[in-house]
Amino acid sequence: MTLMKKFLGAAAAVALTAGTAVADPAVIFDLGGKFDKSFNEAGYNGAQRWADETGGKYLEIELQSEAQREQALRRFAEAGANPIVTMGFAMASPVEQVAADYPETKFVNIDGFIPEIPENVQMISFQEHEGSYLVGMMAAMASKSGTVGFIGGMDIPLIRHFGCGYAQGVKAVNPDATIIANMTGTTPAAWNDPVKGSELTKAQIAQGADVVYAAAGGTGVGVLQTAADENILSIGVDSNQNHLHSGKVLTSMLKRVDVAVYEALKAGDSLETGTGMVLGLDQDGVGYSLDEHNESLVTAEMKSAVDAARAAIIAGDLEVASYYATDSCPALDF
Repeated sequence: MTLMKKFLGAAAAVALTAGTAVADPAVIFDLGGKFDKSFNEAGYNGAQRWADETGGKYLEIELQSEAQREQALRRFAEAGANPIVTMGFAMASPVEQVAADYPETKFVNIDGFIPEIPENVQMISFQEHEGSYLVGMMAAMASKSGTVGFIGGMDIPLIRHFGCGYAQGVKAVNPDATIIANMTGTTPAAWNDPVKGSELTKAQIAQGADVVYAAAGGTGVGVLQTAADENILSIGVDSNQNHLHSGKVLTSMLKRVDVAVYEALKAGDSLETGTGMVLGLDQDGVGYSLDEHNESLVTAEMKSAVDAARAAIIAGDLEVASYYATDSCPALDF
């Protein structure tokens, strides 16, 4: 297999060799891989849903290094892929740079930020703090020790945004609760380090935590595994991770990346660009999961309280402070 085929996939390589452009869309999965059981996998599920429903094909790459970001964008654009959907905040800057050179190609970035969105780019972000508030309430209600934990991936404002919402939800239920927060690291490697996730979980358990929320991509797999092994509860993120340790995962904070990717691929040429889309509780962009794997853990009282808070947030009667607003959190000192 040639390097081009390894990079773009056989379909794109053949099209380029033949001197014709492909019309298939493309998805660029961030570091950690498309089967990280979290953020990337949610995107993969959305792409597969589109493919299964339409019979369409899409090009893809799982990034292995920072250097591949711009390279992947340019090669897919040269191959004629359209739209090109990119996963993760770190793709925002490469998208901004590359989009200017390919004005006829539409680009989508999920989770990033561009101050002035180019005309051929759609930005999609989520109100993670709203969903995290709900699972924070659940954590506080389920905790017997009054101490809960938060383990983030890479220490960036986005993950502090998760933690801030979570802490506010915890404190809304138990103002005296103790919240232990740790980040896995300061580089992209923090998204795929389940061993470190396990170590941090054990350290938080040693400090009394009996519920731990992981917002750490593939690293969270180690958090959930260790929590189950140590007989405490965990909270998953992005995808529904309840099934990973049935009866041990209190809930998962759903972030509907799958829907965002599906809708982008479904829109195709009619994709609206030059704008940003923010999905919160009101748009069902975030929420919490309840299924056969955690129904025994979620009491009627817990569900009633969380659903009431959800309704209040949507109605504007309850405001969850955003970490982005002041680079600080009223309920948690990172």
